[in-house]
Amino acid sequence: MLEELLQHDKNLFLFLNHLGSSTWDGFWLFITNKFSAIPLYIVLAFLFYRSFGLKRTLLLFVVIALMITATDQVANLFKYGFKRLRPCHDEEIGALVRLVKNSCGGQYGYFSAHASNSFAVALFLGQLLKEKYKNIVYLLLFWALLVAYSRIYIGVHYPLDVITGALIGLIFSWLFIKLYIFATQKFSL
Repeated sequence: MLEELLQHDKNLFLFLNHLGSSTWDGFWLFITNKFSAIPLYIVLAFLFYRSFGLKRTLLLFVVIALMITATDQVANLFKYGFKRLRPCHDEEIGALVRLVKNSCGGQYGYFSAHASNSFAVALFLGQLLKEKYKNIVYLLLFWALLVAYSRIYIGVHYPLDVITGALIGLIFSWLFIKLYIFATQKFSL
């Protein structure tokens, strides 16, 4: 049953990966680049600062740094624990992969740290800012979805890699929201 699921995952990956075209490659390379989100993060930090002040914003930076570190480390544990090859390293389909970027990345890809981190940050900030900015959570989750899909588009992750990454990111987001709320109450911020 697991082999059948993995085969469906490979087939879905090839279908989605081959939907790409050189016209859109630049857009998806921009979306997948972790530095392209810096302007978004600056705007979000400003909105958070304006809404909650300096102390809570500094705490926010600390908690987000801890959350991203945690999701990255769990992603590495999974990658080296499961040792599922990235599509571009998989001998069965490697020649069929439409690899958009110059390199494939590390050998193993289960699960996507990009997807995990983007969903964790999106839900975390979206939940904390939703009282002041009603629909921001939907905008941030849409952005996270774009980042997750970009990993399939450029040829470095299977759909299950990004789905698992997204779910792990959402779980970590929930945990770190609880930590942030606890810290603000504990230290009367």
